[in-house]
Amino acid sequence: MKKILVIDDYPDNVFLLQDRLEHEGFEVIKAYDGNMGIQKAVEEKPDLILLDIMMPDVSGYDVCKVLSTKVETKLIPIILLTALTEADNIKQGLNSGAFDYIKKPFNKIELIARINSALRFSETNKLLLEIEKIRTYAATVVTANHEIKQPLTLINLSTAAIRRELSKDNYSKEVVAKRIEFIENAAREIVSVLEKLGSIKKPVITPYVNDLNIIDLNSNLD
Repeated sequence: MKKILVIDDYPDNVFLLQDRLEHEGFEVIKAYDGNMGIQKAVEEKPDLILLDIMMPDVSGYDVCKVLSTKVETKLIPIILLTALTEADNIKQGLNSGAFDYIKKPFNKIELIARINSALRFSETNKLLLEIEKIRTYAATVVTANHEIKQPLTLINLSTAAIRRELSKDNYSKEVVAKRIEFIENAAREIVSVLEKLGSIKKPVITPYVNDLNIIDLNSNLD
């Protein structure tokens, strides 16, 4: 069941919306001022927010700005409910981060249609984000494998060489020391690769081979 947060300072408006939304199968969360609305949005993580613009203390514009910038709520679509029909008012609301707006008094059929449209958009956006996460994860694995394979091979070869040397009655300390140096250099190279991967905030993914992608370790690091 999809959760919808209704933020409106008039209890009668909230009741009417709640009645209509519950009739359509939605779960309704209620808030009667802007600050309560922000708190409920963060705590409840609703699927959509219906937000009145004209509220005392904290206006719907300000609530919208806060919610659209918070990590916990920025992906939640917000539909403004407003009696303000001037183009500047609508523009201000959309610039504040709202997904859509509905003029008061609203048509019930239009209300549900716009809600369903916003929810479909939100689900598509979430799916695209998940796909991008998977793509980035796969590219990270390929990059780590590509960058670390050579120094790991060198470590394995050097370890085997040390074992062979130590099995001799008169082994060479110089040979062992040289192989240890190889291992240390390879270990530093691996650490460097991992640090670069961990420091990239916005990975630049480029084609590699066989339809695989790789992360450009020379991209901007923050």
